[in-house]
Amino acid sequence: MGKPTGFIEYRREVEGELAPLDRIHNWDEFHLPLPDEKLRQQGARCMDCGTPFCHTGTVIAGMASGCPINNLIPEWNDLVYRGLWREALDRLHKTNNFPEFTGRVCPAPCEGSCVLGIHNPPVTIKSIEHSIVDKGWEEGWIVPTPPAKRTGKKVAIVGSGPAGLCAAAQLNQAGHWVTVFERADRPGGLLMYGIPNMKLEKEQVVLRRIELLEAEGIAFKCNVEVGKDVTAEDLRKDYDAVILCTGATKPRDLPIEGRQLKGIHFAMEFLTANTQAVLDGRENSDFISAAGKDVIIIGGGDTGTDCVGTSIRHGCNSVEQLEIMPTPPLKRAADNPWPEWPKVYKVDYGQAEAAAKFGADPRAYLTTATKFEGDADGNVTAVHTVQVQWERNEQGQFALKHVPGTEKVNPAHLVLLAMGFLGPEQPLVDALGLDKDPRSNIKAEHEKYITSIPGVFAAGDCRRGQSLVVWAFNEGRGAARECDLYLMGSTDLP
Repeated sequence: MGKPTGFIEYRREVEGELAPLDRIHNWDEFHLPLPDEKLRQQGARCMDCGTPFCHTGTVIAGMASGCPINNLIPEWNDLVYRGLWREALDRLHKTNNFPEFTGRVCPAPCEGSCVLGIHNPPVTIKSIEHSIVDKGWEEGWIVPTPPAKRTGKKVAIVGSGPAGLCAAAQLNQAGHWVTVFERADRPGGLLMYGIPNMKLEKEQVVLRRIELLEAEGIAFKCNVEVGKDVTAEDLRKDYDAVILCTGATKPRDLPIEGRQLKGIHFAMEFLTANTQAVLDGRENSDFISAAGKDVIIIGGGDTGTDCVGTSIRHGCNSVEQLEIMPTPPLKRAADNPWPEWPKVYKVDYGQAEAAAKFGADPRAYLTTATKFEGDADGNVTAVHTVQVQWERNEQGQFALKHVPGTEKVNPAHLVLLAMGFLGPEQPLVDALGLDKDPRSNIKAEHEKYITSIPGVFAAGDCRRGQSLVVWAFNEGRGAARECDLYLMGSTDLP
């Protein structure tokens, strides 16, 4: 695949970016696309490696190694190298319903398992992926393709996030009538309100694809919460099958002294209200401003990074991000070999912007909050922190221990909790009487997706727990396949 000597001739080149101090004044995407000739060279770096690991999607050490939706990466790398862009788009769409989403927000486990990455920087798979689909939109190659005939079967999908959208797209192509229920005012779920606009543009990227799905025959019902506006019983009665794709939206809390103070919010409350304000052109009553405030974000990961970038765009006075884990190494550790996901130190866009504006990476590693302090009016004014270390206890498990003498009081007027999620919200799960696993997720076997109630399926984070967008794609497509099999007795869906 690619040019046999390409990995020797060409070095890795990634997309450029607008300078951090320039891009923080707006909510626009800031990546600068590579020209076609550069992309062809990057495709040429794809080796004829014999056994490509990039598209395997294997779980190693609890994390994805390779692409969970088994993208045909060597094939479309080769096609880009040869300048066959439309053929590359066809290959990409065979496994990925929405490559413009993953090409922007996926952390690219494919690159972490690239064979070239054993001894050289890996192929720029992520850049090539979204360049292919962006060209498809620009050239007018991506158009509505409604199914040739309908089966007469009706399927309800609860939740319009990445899993729900994939399930809807697949089942619609199989000829079923699909209705997607979304409690928010716009469809897209996590893609719409969980990821800021500068990372994934809503009008030109997310809503463009949803409008295409509508043109193909999928119905979206927004501002409808199943369990309140529509009962679970009516849903089962009115539809031949139901797929739950509600996500894992129950946030992890931090029940320490002072938690009741005003100015302490879950990260998603902050991010959702901000994106609503960007799209509506005005702030509503839920809007949370970081302007002029000292902001402390508790938790890392993508959500923490998005809170950093959003706070800076608001014009915060300072921003600090508390990470309870140690600083990752600059290179793979001995216990983190290829093709595992590389657990190495990275500077994401939010940290780069904070460093440019305030002079340093905002992350404080091996640090945890112990107390929130407030004023007489009940507003948070400070966060007490302490450094920690991880030690094995008598059972051989790692346990957290505070380091004496490292206590610190940090000024804070806005605290954002970005510590992950504990599973799906329970009212709908309980209303349907579904079995749950020990982590409160909906119990349904991977690759089968059928719940304890026949005709009711579950996919995405509500089944597997908090995970990547690309895993939601995997599960949405898989649930669609199993739902089609349930409805028709056989299926041609992949």
